[in-house]
Amino acid sequence: MKILKLNAISPVADKVFAGYDYSDGVQDPEGIILRSFAMHDYPLGENLLAVARAGAGVNNIPIDKCTEQGIVVFNTPGANANAVKELVLCELFLGGRKIVEGANWAQTLKGQENIGKLVEKGKGKFVGQEVSGKTLGVIGLGAIGAMVANDALRLGMDVIGYDPFISVKSAWMIDRRVHFTSDLAALMQASDYITVHVPLTPDTKGMFRKETLAGCKDGVVVINNSRGDLVVSADMAEAVASGKVSRYITDFPDETLLGKENILCVPHLGASTPEAEDNCAYMAANQLVDYLENGNITNSVNFPAVSLPRSSKARVCVLHRNVKEILSKILSIVASQGINVAHMLDQSKGEHAYLILELDDVPGAACIDLIRSMPDVIRVRLI
Repeated sequence: MKILKLNAISPVADKVFAGYDYSDGVQDPEGIILRSFAMHDYPLGENLLAVARAGAGVNNIPIDKCTEQGIVVFNTPGANANAVKELVLCELFLGGRKIVEGANWAQTLKGQENIGKLVEKGKGKFVGQEVSGKTLGVIGLGAIGAMVANDALRLGMDVIGYDPFISVKSAWMIDRRVHFTSDLAALMQASDYITVHVPLTPDTKGMFRKETLAGCKDGVVVINNSRGDLVVSADMAEAVASGKVSRYITDFPDETLLGKENILCVPHLGASTPEAEDNCAYMAANQLVDYLENGNITNSVNFPAVSLPRSSKARVCVLHRNVKEILSKILSIVASQGINVAHMLDQSKGEHAYLILELDDVPGAACIDLIRSMPDVIRVRLI
């Protein structure tokens, strides 16, 4: 099989793809692995089965188009969580203390006499506050948010967490001293610092805007390492200028924010560590290989997670729409060929679903063609 890489990918993926035709020059690939490459205008070949994003965000991938063509899109949630968490912890200190401004001012002292005295005289302009004893609001308690919450407790902070969609896995990770709330407005009112860790969706876009910022505690520090569009930049700049927000720190610079006092723009460094790149590449590559070779889906953004161990002579994998009676119709076709189903698993995700059939015999081309011809079947593979 052929795997195309559309970005430079950590060499740890090379071992996972051993035996594959894997390079940045592959033509008509079955799989694609990428990081930030913009795929919205990229041609999706008929043989393309899956796209793996070495990272969490998939805004650069045409999800709807891939879904229509039966192309599974993977991401790597949590693989870069530690790198982002460490940046957030750094930004907590940068939010409370004028470290960047002080360091920049110190550089201006080069060549002057009595630098020590100048430092003592000028340092009062950069007085800040400690994070210990302050309240941190964490919006979104996935892999990153959970780690931030736990480490903030160790820094002596009180932590309030908000996540109406928290997973069982994340809930088990979180220290019992974190206070959970279902009231986002209450979190904003109570927090000295707020850090946001949610995906960009129609519901979350612009969640930090004039109205919500007005409900924040006076002098709050807001940290955004998730997506720039979670914040209405003009509204945030106005809130910072008025002092309502004492400092805004973001990993997503834009023209409205740059050059503003008390707004610190970081050049999208959240996952920019070799460790995070290795973790993301390894996870993305393994998910891609497991799907291509076994039909198993883990961490897909457009199809449900479905995995079964290989135990029979043949495996049929069916991407289909989530409609009534489709499963019974597929099973009837298989039964009409005199083939026994040893194991099966079918799961849905919104309007789409995925079926794995473990069969005691290898079905013929006619059987596969019958399934493929069903109106609500998107793609069929015999592995």
